[in-house]
Amino acid sequence: MSKRAVLEVIALDVEDAVAAQAGGADRLELVTDMAADGLTPSAETVAAIRAAVDIDLRVMLRLADGFAAGDVERLVGVAGRLREAGATEFVLGFLDADGDVDLGAVEEVAGALEGCRWTFHRAIDRAANRDALRKQLADFPGLDTYLTAGAAGGVDDGLTVLLAEARRRGEPGYEQQLLVGGGLRLEHVPGLLDAGIDGFHIGGAARPSGWDGPVSAEAVGEWRRVLGD
Repeated sequence: MSKRAVLEVIALDVEDAVAAQAGGADRLELVTDMAADGLTPSAETVAAIRAAVDIDLRVMLRLADGFAAGDVERLVGVAGRLREAGATEFVLGFLDADGDVDLGAVEEVAGALEGCRWTFHRAIDRAANRDALRKQLADFPGLDTYLTAGAAGGVDDGLTVLLAEARRRGEPGYEQQLLVGGGLRLEHVPGLLDAGIDGFHIGGAARPSGWDGPVSAEAVGEWRRVLGD
């Protein structure tokens, strides 16, 4: 019996979180400001969502649009405040100007998480060399997931990369779970499941009326059914 595929849904507020859990989400990614592709939410929002649902939450650590770390000391401080608000899992990922992983920034921020589990987000889809990035982060404490579409343009462009990386699961640098997101549609799911991919991340797909509207429990429920219970 294979384990149930993980369905992660982006939540901006308590209403989103409650609907996503009702629809069958396993985990939430907490962000604010989707116009900038998702920035760190307030500690107050994190605490309110933590009180409203009992599924896992991963909180974005990203202060500005783009993939540069920016003010690392500020990020470390923010991470501390989020942990005080009840956050125990996180999402982060930083590149330097050449498109290589910013190891110094990742080390500092991940170090402040003291072993909390975390996802390296879609910065990997902008990296100069995905394989090199994965090998550099192979033994990083807490890193258990890569959120990726396989390509900057989304899953349609990255499908062959995702399938190739799924085949390498277990190799050094490839032990982490692939969480597929970024232009992901229901029609992609059967082929990804067949390849052994067991993590799926949705944002707009959970919001029939777009980013200005809330998460729909029904939309999430449809994904849950396609992924299997």
